[in-house]
Amino acid sequence: MKLIVGLGNPGKQYVGTRHNIGFEAVDMLARRLGWISKPGEFEKSARANFDGLAMDGSVLGLGEKLMLLKPMTYMNLSGKAVQGAMAFYRVPLNDVMVVLDDRALPCGKLRIRPGGSSGGHNGLKDIERALGTDQYPRLRIGIDAPPQFVPGKDYVLQPFSAEQRKAIEPALEKSAQALMTWMEKSVVAAMNAFNAREDKEKKE
Repeated sequence: MKLIVGLGNPGKQYVGTRHNIGFEAVDMLARRLGWISKPGEFEKSARANFDGLAMDGSVLGLGEKLMLLKPMTYMNLSGKAVQGAMAFYRVPLNDVMVVLDDRALPCGKLRIRPGGSSGGHNGLKDIERALGTDQYPRLRIGIDAPPQFVPGKDYVLQPFSAEQRKAIEPALEKSAQALMTWMEKSVVAAMNAFNAREDKEKKE
C-alpha cells in the first residue's frame, strides 16, 4: 500500500489557511482519482481512522492500494496518525509521502525530497519523533516567507492572499501530477520531473 499524508489542522477556522495546503493537495488528488467530485467532500466521504480521516482504494495501473490520510490531531501531533497507519498496514518508509507547506519556498513552488531535516516544520518534527527517522519522502509546497514583523506561527494560520491563491491553484494541480508520478514510478522520477520543472520555470 502507498500512503499519502496531507498535513494541516482540523476545523472550519483553518480551511484555506497556508498551514493547510497539505489537506488541499490531498483533496486535489482525490478529485483527480475520481474519489470525490469537489472540495469538502473528502471530510464527508472519508472514515475516521488512525487519529485522522482516511480514504483508500485501488488506482488504475498502480497494482496496489492507495490510502489518503488527513491527521485530525492538529499539526504538532501529526506523527501519531502517520505511525498508526504505517504500523497497521506495514507500510515501508519509501511508500509514504507527506505533503506540507514550506515558508522557505516561493508561493506555489514544489520541492520533493526522499528524506531530510524538518526545516523547523512542527508536523515533520512530530512525524520524525514518531517514526524515529527523517528518511521518508515529502512534497513541500511553497507558501512564501512571512512579511517582516509577522510571526511565522501567525502567518501560517492566515488565509492565502488573493495573489498567492493565483499561484497555489496551479501548484495543487502539479502536486497531484507529482504524487501520481511518485506512485507509478519513484521519488527520483518525481524529483526529476517536478523539481527540475519548477527550477526551469523560475529561470524563465
